[in-house]
Amino acid sequence: MFIETETTPNPATLKFLPGQEVMPSGTRDFANPEAAEVSPLAQAIFDTGEVVNVFFGGDFVSVTAAPGADWSALKPQVVSVLLDHFVSAAPLFASSGANGISVPEESIDMVVEDDPANADIVGQIHELLETRVRPAVAGDGGDIVYRGYKDGVVYLAMQGACAGCPSSTATLKHGIEGLLKHYVPEVVEVRAA
Repeated sequence: MFIETETTPNPATLKFLPGQEVMPSGTRDFANPEAAEVSPLAQAIFDTGEVVNVFFGGDFVSVTAAPGADWSALKPQVVSVLLDHFVSAAPLFASSGANGISVPEESIDMVVEDDPANADIVGQIHELLETRVRPAVAGDGGDIVYRGYKDGVVYLAMQGACAGCPSSTATLKHGIEGLLKHYVPEVVEVRAA
């Protein structure tokens, strides 16, 4: 097995491609070692001691190094953990008992609750995020999560390589905001949540 690595726009984050599916559906962001306790793989990556974020995408794992960490030393450790995991075909998430593997839902904290009167607008926003934005952001080793819409403002949260990336503000304000405003005239602004 060979694991490819790619740089991301975030200099602290590398994207690891194992050449097979990581998450069968959705994504999962682990912002700290405590959150990683549900996944033996994420926990093993955090156990290297120099990692501050692990993100699982459909076919990749993004890892963000701690400030001051040396990727030349950390990268082989992460590759080793990933190889051990994928070669052994270990489960991605810890078992919840006899009923099989549990993939815990990540809590999505809405910044504002959507008004049912805006259902059409929110539907258009979701469609654009799913078809145009999320695939592009996944290419950079991250994801974007919808957190609400109110009074023309769309609230989004960046995950994985995109969280804390120096260019994430530009991505939100110039890229995503421009796209949403073009296709959904009711949108006047995009804010990080």
